[in-house]
Amino acid sequence: MKIIFATGNENKMKEIREIMADLHCEVLSMKEAGIVVEVEEDGETFEENAQIKARAIAEVAKDAIVLADDSGLEIDFLNKEPGVRSSRFMGVDTPYTIKNQHILELLKETEEEQRSARFVCAIAAVLPDKKEKVIRATIEGQIAKESIGEEGFGYDPIFYVPEFGCTTAELSMEQKNKISHRGKALAKMKKFIIEYYGMQKQSK
Repeated sequence: MKIIFATGNENKMKEIREIMADLHCEVLSMKEAGIVVEVEEDGETFEENAQIKARAIAEVAKDAIVLADDSGLEIDFLNKEPGVRSSRFMGVDTPYTIKNQHILELLKETEEEQRSARFVCAIAAVLPDKKEKVIRATIEGQIAKESIGEEGFGYDPIFYVPEFGCTTAELSMEQKNKISHRGKALAKMKKFIIEYYGMQKQSK
């Protein structure tokens, strides 16, 4: 059995492989699997976008478990923007250093209690037998006063986690995988896959 994750983002793939390692199966990106599919993510929720991607890839990768995620940053003061548009916020090719600085500027005059935010991740699975599953996980935090940290990627340098007293860009990969939205969603998905195939074996 192999898993194909519907992404070309190598930073995501590093996180995914770390978390899914004990499944003892091959975990491939779309590129590594030789799959080129253009998918229009026009859903209104993270869950819808994840399902759109997973179903599109599953049409091509019929003998693999296909996983796809849609994730992003919700900032309460900005009416939960950038939300599902997180990767497209200010343009797909705009560096995150610029995106992060723009968000800091938008929240410049806010008080601490107005800076609440969360990372959201929805992961959709399509199994070879067409069984589908969608899982959602979040991590609550605040928008920091400045961009801090060299680890992680995307909005990590401006996402402050009070319980750790730092941004997610200051956490080690091991720490981040335990508490992050994607880490928690992947852990739940891994549990689902293990339980599902365990039940399949018992029923034969």
